[in-house]
Amino acid sequence: MILFISDLHLAPQAPGVAQLFLDFLGGRARAAEHLFILGDLFEAWPGDDCLDDARDSFAAEIVAALRLLVTAGIGVSVMHGNRDFLLGEVFAARSGARLLPDPYVLSLPAWQFVLSHGDALCTDDHEYQSFRSLVRRAEWQAAFLARPLAERRAVAVALRQKSESAKRDKAEYLMDVNPGTTDDFLRAHGYASLIHGHTHRPATHDHLVDGIHVERWVLADWTETQGECLCWNGSNLTRERLR
Repeated sequence: MILFISDLHLAPQAPGVAQLFLDFLGGRARAAEHLFILGDLFEAWPGDDCLDDARDSFAAEIVAALRLLVTAGIGVSVMHGNRDFLLGEVFAARSGARLLPDPYVLSLPAWQFVLSHGDALCTDDHEYQSFRSLVRRAEWQAAFLARPLAERRAVAVALRQKSESAKRDKAEYLMDVNPGTTDDFLRAHGYASLIHGHTHRPATHDHLVDGIHVERWVLADWTETQGECLCWNGSNLTRERLR
């Protein structure tokens, strides 16, 4: 059994989601062979040094729980999202998780998937794509991480507030994947089934690309009262609610 989740947006301000995730790691996830977290595990990640911040142990507690899952023999892979793109090698070493590139091709005996956070496919939102291009640059990240942790936390809060405000004024289509970009992506990855998150619009879509039927599975975001995982049993994908 392989499990896929995304868009938990873990933060101290959302204790219900955190507890749901901790219960998931200690329960349902223990029956899996591998857990793939496809971005936005955290609402914000100001840098790996937050794990050593004595005034805020939230991140360290989540990472410790991931380590317990890995120690139990379950593989964990984490992809960067648009909120936690600064997850680094210290996070990986402490949690035991493998950091994945985006996109990532997952070849299994019975099927092939391509995994992505999904934000790179939202190409109609030119303002966001410019921001994404900037913050993914190594020189920008190095300069940002050189600033004091408290300052980085404040910037993260300001960026979240700006993002939430901007979303209220954006047309719905800007916050979803672009059909043409998505078809080109599926074509470039050999018509593999696509699993992604980011849009918070869980659904299963059928694409016809060059006469080939391709499925696109959109993962659900988690709330204070429920989450969702996508389960691959070796032959089929199914959605499973978590309460």
